Amino acid sequence: MTELNDGKPRKVKNARPYSFSIDEDTTNYSAYEKGGIVTQVKQPKIINFKPLREALKDPGDFLLSDFSKFDRPPVLHLAFQALDKFIQELGRFPVAGSEEDAQKIISLFTNINDNLADERVEEIDHKLLCHFAFGARAVLNPMAAMFGGIVGQEVVKACSGKFHPLLQFFYFDSVESLPSEPLDPRDLQPLNSRYDAQISVFGSKLQKKLEEAKVFVVGSGALGCEFLKNLALMGVSCGNQGKLTITDDDVIEKSNLSRQFLFRDWNIGQAKSTVAASAAALINPHLNTEALQIRANPETENVFNDTFWENLNVVVNALDNVNARLYIDQRCLYFQKPLLESGTLGAKCNTQMVIPHLTENYGASRDPPEKQAPMCTVHSFPHNIDHCLTWARSEFEGLLEKTPAEVNAYLTSPTEYASAMKNAGDAQARDNLDRVLECLDKERCETFQDCITWARLRFEDYFADRVKQLTFTFPENATTSNGTPFWSAPKRFPRPLQFSVDDLSHLQFLMAASILRAETYGIPIPDWVKSPVKLADAVNKVIVPDFQPKENVKIETDEKATSMSTGSIDDAVVINELLQKLEKCQKQLPTGYKMNPIQFEK
Repeated sequence: MTELNDGKPRKVKNARPYSFSIDEDTTNYSAYEKGGIVTQVKQPKIINFKPLREALKDPGDFLLSDFSKFDRPPVLHLAFQALDKFIQELGRFPVAGSEEDAQKIISLFTNINDNLADERVEEIDHKLLCHFAFGARAVLNPMAAMFGGIVGQEVVKACSGKFHPLLQFFYFDSVESLPSEPLDPRDLQPLNSRYDAQISVFGSKLQKKLEEAKVFVVGSGALGCEFLKNLALMGVSCGNQGKLTITDDDVIEKSNLSRQFLFRDWNIGQAKSTVAASAAALINPHLNTEALQIRANPETENVFNDTFWENLNVVVNALDNVNARLYIDQRCLYFQKPLLESGTLGAKCNTQMVIPHLTENYGASRDPPEKQAPMCTVHSFPHNIDHCLTWARSEFEGLLEKTPAEVNAYLTSPTEYASAMKNAGDAQARDNLDRVLECLDKERCETFQDCITWARLRFEDYFADRVKQLTFTFPENATTSNGTPFWSAPKRFPRPLQFSVDDLSHLQFLMAASILRAETYGIPIPDWVKSPVKLADAVNKVIVPDFQPKENVKIETDEKATSMSTGSIDDAVVINELLQKLEKCQKQLPTGYKMNPIQFEK
């Protein structure tokens, strides 16, 4: 139905698993045959905000972050107005622990509430309003950090026009964090310290506990930076007996800087834990830290031993993998230590407070395994950008990290490597040997021009030859065993790319591939490679052989297949032949020859 190919958005209705209708008269359109690709687009939405004067009187629906406090936002909406009136009349905030000031807030609240018609609060929660009055003056770091994050997100939404902004009012409270028993007003008195705000809410006894706490922070990446900043501002481990141990075996990379805010350009290559601890000490010079570059795991229990764990008061996880989280969780369970566990994934996050004998531990429940795209989809039938990224990442690791590492393993101890491959005797071992031999023989690069040749032939293989073979094996009109078209959704019929030095994306692929290949062989990279004209000249020297698709090529279509390698009866024979070729090849290499595996760095 070619009339729909004009790119205009159309409203879809009656969407079913295999069909949908559109809100449009299609009687005069050409007949719909088959296939076609539909992309869902979000339509822009205009949102109107009321001025503050109007919104105070008529706030509309409040955004809820805790559905157990369904009736809380209307109360807080009026409480903040009462606080404004209090400040207007007395020129100050209510004093923490002052019953007189709390009663004044309640009285102002009642007056405002009585003058309302529709939005009146039926039951006034006096205890909540007392809490509100006592804490009104205090600026607490954890609350500031949370609201700062929300405000930052709203700014990004406003600048980008993406995602739905908060509409008018959002009220958040954490009354459950307050002491359960009333505190002695003397315990709330200011001590003329940087923690007076915290003392006015939680009391000086708790502040003392925080200052003398022995804390273990595991990881100092994005979450670790946030935790360290918060702990430093709260005065945790800042007393004479307090100590904060932070460990992370990673170093700072450029891609970290966008979100790991304790690091700067000049810290690239330095240890994360050391730099983070120094930055936190600038926030609070009294913070007692010990920064380690040791991974916490079963092998390092001589460092993080029983004495170390028994002395801790609390553990904070700031990790980026499940296995490490499970290990720390098990240690906390064994030594009965409270654990603050959290994690982020894009805009999503989770947090879990694990208290011995009170809550379940982190390892008690597991997320369902993440769905992975079948191998055949990624390699031959990709139909979304994730499949393309998964394929590219897999090729990168195979060509530039795993195979050079296999080459080095073989060259370091050829006899042991050969016997390991013979013992395995499977398709995987055969493929490994095949790739090692390619690297050291047929595809071995000695000059940068060799790397460009390799990159150009890779381009042809990936984006032309494989596609020609695929469409030869499964032509556009191919059908499955039950007669349905083979190339039906979600499969997309591919077309081979015709290489052109005038296409910048083609040249960029070649530039990246040849530079990376040169790095694995330790070949110097010439400056001219970044010049499109000079690179094009070098590429034009490469002779690309013609490709003829082959009959009877097996292309995996089974979504349950876990490997693209096909085993055969004579794997052992092939492995022996490959090992003999490798032995000959090794004799021709210079002594001490090795490759440089490249780890992917985003």
